[in-house]
Amino acid sequence: MVCFGCNTHLNRREEHLCTVCRNHLPLTDYTFNDENPIDRIFYGRIRIKKASSFLFFTENSIVQSLIHHLKYKNQEQIGGFLGDWYGQILKENQFLDKIDIVIPVPLHKKKLKKRGYNQVSEFAKHLARHLNADYFDDILIKTANTKTQTTKGRMGRWLENNALYTLSDVVSLKNKNVLLVDDVITSGATMEICSKALQKAEGVNVYLTSMATVPQFQ
Repeated sequence: MVCFGCNTHLNRREEHLCTVCRNHLPLTDYTFNDENPIDRIFYGRIRIKKASSFLFFTENSIVQSLIHHLKYKNQEQIGGFLGDWYGQILKENQFLDKIDIVIPVPLHKKKLKKRGYNQVSEFAKHLARHLNADYFDDILIKTANTKTQTTKGRMGRWLENNALYTLSDVVSLKNKNVLLVDDVITSGATMEICSKALQKAEGVNVYLTSMATVPQFQ
């Protein structure tokens, strides 16, 4: 096995990353207790309880390499590796001790069939395990096989009259604290649309997190 960060051979006790690359991973150190730049992305856009992210994502970085292998190189286990790491941090600091349900941002069924897995699933499952929460990947459904940012042309006109994400079960989310999980937060568009779908459930409280985020300078 080689390191996903620098391609050096891993020692027996190393997993996915060598010790050097692991120590150089840029943790955000954002918490769910204090305001942070992820929260500010969503100010005035959606009503959420709190938002955060695990790592900083930049071009040509170890984090980019990890997520690239996770999404496009069939290295689904990277999600579990990061989920255990982040989940342990959240558990030890009791940042999210009242989450009832963890939900990954879904893929459209055609993309899911093509890729074979949702790259967010293992990360979200491991977070749920550490938070002692339920994990559901069949409640939030993506209805169109398109990028969230699509706003023009035929698909844009379709989106004006149809929801890009919908709920298959509103009752199960009633009065629940839900943690919505994605891979990378950039503009926040995906999380915004998904959160609006989740808030169709009565009394639901939405928290947001991701494996990584593009640094916000604000």
